[in-house]
Amino acid sequence: TNLQTLDISFNQISSLPREIVQLTNLQSLKIYNNQISSLPREIVQLTNLQSLKIAGNQISSLPPEIVQLTNLQTLDLRNNPVPIPPEILGPKEWYKDPGNIQEILDFYFRVQDPQETEPLYEAKLLIIGEGGAGKTSLAKKIEDEKYQLQSDEKSTEGIDVIQWKFNLDHGQEFRVNIWDFGGQEIYHQTHQFFLTSRSLYALVADDRKENTDFYYWLKVVELLSDNSPVLIIKNEKDKRQCEVNERELRGEFLNLKEFLPTNLADNRGLTEIKNNIQQYIKQLPHVGEPLPKIWVRVRFALENNPRNYISFTEYRDFCKLNNLTDSQDMKRLSQYLHDLGVCLHFQKDPILKHYVILKPEWGTTAVYKVLDNKNVVKNLGCFTQENLAEIWEDEKYKDMRDELLQLMIRFKLCYPIPGQYQYIAPQLLDINQPEYTWNPDNNLILRYEYDFLPKGIITRFIVEIHPWIEEQKQVWRNGVIINKDQTRAEIIQNYNQKEIKIRLAGNRKKDLLTIITHELEKIHSSFERLRYQILVPCNCKKCIGSQTPHTYQLESLRKRLGAGRYQVECDQSYEMVNVRRLIDDVNLSVQESNRELQIPVSPLQNELDRDKERSYNSVNIVINNKLESENNSMSESYQSKYQQTGPIQFVDTIQSGGIATFNQTNYRPEQKQNLADAAAEIQQLLNQLSKTNPTATPQEITNTIEQEIKSNPTLKDRLIAALKAGGLEALKTIFNHPAFTIPAETIKGFIEAE
Repeated sequence: TNLQTLDISFNQISSLPREIVQLTNLQSLKIYNNQISSLPREIVQLTNLQSLKIAGNQISSLPPEIVQLTNLQTLDLRNNPVPIPPEILGPKEWYKDPGNIQEILDFYFRVQDPQETEPLYEAKLLIIGEGGAGKTSLAKKIEDEKYQLQSDEKSTEGIDVIQWKFNLDHGQEFRVNIWDFGGQEIYHQTHQFFLTSRSLYALVADDRKENTDFYYWLKVVELLSDNSPVLIIKNEKDKRQCEVNERELRGEFLNLKEFLPTNLADNRGLTEIKNNIQQYIKQLPHVGEPLPKIWVRVRFALENNPRNYISFTEYRDFCKLNNLTDSQDMKRLSQYLHDLGVCLHFQKDPILKHYVILKPEWGTTAVYKVLDNKNVVKNLGCFTQENLAEIWEDEKYKDMRDELLQLMIRFKLCYPIPGQYQYIAPQLLDINQPEYTWNPDNNLILRYEYDFLPKGIITRFIVEIHPWIEEQKQVWRNGVIINKDQTRAEIIQNYNQKEIKIRLAGNRKKDLLTIITHELEKIHSSFERLRYQILVPCNCKKCIGSQTPHTYQLESLRKRLGAGRYQVECDQSYEMVNVRRLIDDVNLSVQESNRELQIPVSPLQNELDRDKERSYNSVNIVINNKLESENNSMSESYQSKYQQTGPIQFVDTIQSGGIATFNQTNYRPEQKQNLADAAAEIQQLLNQLSKTNPTATPQEITNTIEQEIKSNPTLKDRLIAALKAGGLEALKTIFNHPAFTIPAETIKGFIEAE
């Protein structure tokens, strides 16, 4: 009875013995990957249980008594046939924490009453393929068979979304959201943000061009969509057969369902295509899932709203009008709709969280307008705020330029040049490698070899590492030089050889290599089933210092250690070398074994994260309609008020119509940073409110602020710390804004009550 941890994972257990409840001190129970179909009601007797991990079983229902386990903090139900959307259960990666237990249980027990639920009959059909293959024609023919093909059909710019409906056998209407993807090369690496799982894919091949890279497109679907089903549509425009090696492709891609020929000019084969779409889309795992009726009502209300986007305040009002009043439930719904592709709501982004984008194609079209712009292309991906004002001059964009720019940054499509009001879209950089010198002595070399190298890895890496680009000049479309602490790193992608090669020179090679691999692993984790090997250089006398050393697979070296084989032969010198030293040379054993970010974050990694945050915050901060500073982030601007020593007088420079002064004693460095961060976040919120609701009353603004404090624990903690450090005067400075009068005393009372 004193047992506290029990792990019986990876067995063929079909049920838990009732005697398990006698383990009254049990705190952690792991039952991963078994055949358990239900939990006994007696589990409620495990009153000390804190963690219950039962992913990968056959559980379809939960006992009502589970809510009585008041100490339970973690519930992992992933990969079970339980009627809870995977977005709520948590990330599909097993090494990441599962979803919030309260949200999981709330949703499950809410949908147990059939009178309060409605099945979801909605899914996405994503049409992909090369440019000019007939994707748009197919989408429009599915929507309307009478659609007349245009001889000069305009190529899709980015993504178009069309809705198509059909009736199920029992009369229920099924909604298909057809996403028509532009096929131009520039779009390939950006589409990955919208190629979602739980969708059906149609790959359109054109018989005239005979250049469809089936392997590439099918690999993209495999890596980005959790192996969603695919139909290949053979568009035979000139009555020529579209030649495809079906047997070979079926042997490689098990998610490949049908090969369907068609001639869209006379609709030959169109009926069979539509029938197959209906057949396979109905079989997607989420179809028919019960949803709370109240969620469905809000979803339809949003769909019928003709606007492209609404503020989150308006979204809350929509929810309340449809009797959804719980603020956390509102966020769960917007996240669910975001994951389903119905809308876009980036809840963790400090700018985008204030808006719900109702028409995703509105945002994506705006983004692609930048990437397609002739001047931006001519300038090798460089653009300014002035360029964006011209590109997004249309009425539907001009009031949301800051947010659209943030959307591009969020999608890793561009980065700001630190200290300048310029941005770089790395996929448009010069294809040619610039001239630079390199010291080949004592280099540390590492290579990534991929079975299939998706497009966009190197450009996303460039965005992530951009503050350390050497002179902000040594960067091109397939590579970059970074420079930090007297250490240089060259990272080059060779797409044809399916590899990324890294070499480093300088004093802190291992430290910088850890950062590089850390960032690459983050990018890798966004792909399903991405297979690659890390190749470690040999350190024998012949290879050490060589630019072409013999290499070993890191995974193989780790297996050797596990088997007690501590030496391995070099294929160039035939010397025996120490396996542990090979691994230690690149300092990657822990990180690679986890394949994710469950490693202690190094100080250098924290420095990169701070530099990125500073880079992103250094732009677009407008106070009194003027840019605060060319080089300072908003939090730095506020922090400057707290940098003096001794008894000081603070002068607030942002109040409209005058300045406010007050006296304050010394702040410790951490207090200065906290005050700066709190001020930056509050001013960002107030700036957003001044745009979305400029006529709001003081009470409405106060209510919104209080709601934000309630739902944002980090902000709440910062304000509590500010109140402790500087009292009411600190709050007055933090909440001072030219557009609104905020009663700091009211906020102080609210914080103290909280």
